[in-house]
Amino acid sequence: MILSASRRTDIPSYHGKWLINRLHAGYALTRNPMNLRQIQRVPLSPQSVDCIVFWTKNVTPFLPYLEEIDSMGYAYYFQHTLTPYGTDLEPGLPPKEKLLEQVAALGSRIGPDRLVWRYDPIILTPRYTIEFHLHAFENYCQLLSSYTDEVVISFLDLYKRLQKSGLREAAPEEIRLLAPGFSQIAASHHLRIRACSEEADLSPYGIERGSCIDLQRIGRITHTAPRAQKDAGQRPHCGCSKSVDIGAYNTCLNGCRYCYANYSAASIRRNLSQCDPHSPFLLGQLQSGESV
Repeated sequence: MILSASRRTDIPSYHGKWLINRLHAGYALTRNPMNLRQIQRVPLSPQSVDCIVFWTKNVTPFLPYLEEIDSMGYAYYFQHTLTPYGTDLEPGLPPKEKLLEQVAALGSRIGPDRLVWRYDPIILTPRYTIEFHLHAFENYCQLLSSYTDEVVISFLDLYKRLQKSGLREAAPEEIRLLAPGFSQIAASHHLRIRACSEEADLSPYGIERGSCIDLQRIGRITHTAPRAQKDAGQRPHCGCSKSVDIGAYNTCLNGCRYCYANYSAASIRRNLSQCDPHSPFLLGQLQSGESV
């Protein structure tokens, strides 16, 4: 089984203690987001988990746990998002200079093959112009190319909850201007560049379609030949293999305006008050009458 931790929330940033407790317990409970009374028991022993894929925008709180995870025998890699936006779009994140330092520290510790840098989503505004992105991407590539071997990009998708956000999707002509620039910059820094769930075919610019849950990468990390079906639960252009996610929506304080996984600050605060690091669930407890 490939474990996703997590597309639904930033576990490394906010729920690291809970995850460590669940790894020691050997299982977690998770609710189906579409049917909260449908509960699954997920085995988490090193024998059950082929690889853990961590998703985060701030690895700093999680770095002290890595030695313990290593000692338990888990294989893992990180998908770490790092974008150049300010607090207007990412109000809950530390300063970018601090994040750059910590991503470099993570890459130095685990090696480039276990760190994927995500420059996504790409958002265009009067402040964040095409020229801004090309300059920022060049700068980040220069700083991070020693610590990772791949950068993943995507352009903003206006999910239903974002349609009143004031943000917009990139126009095709803007994508045609940005894509070759990003591709050339990545190549100049010896970084593979791939696109995440993009409807547009960017391969003419040297940008392949990506797989964030990537069997080839997992095979290199584990020295095995893993097999898994394509994840039918993801977006049509997603190339990911099937995984099991143990996160819970609406439990992240990063506050990113473009995020699909959070609904309101009030509900996040309410949910976080129900997050117990000793519970088998990331959010809440098993209720009377519920069965696994």
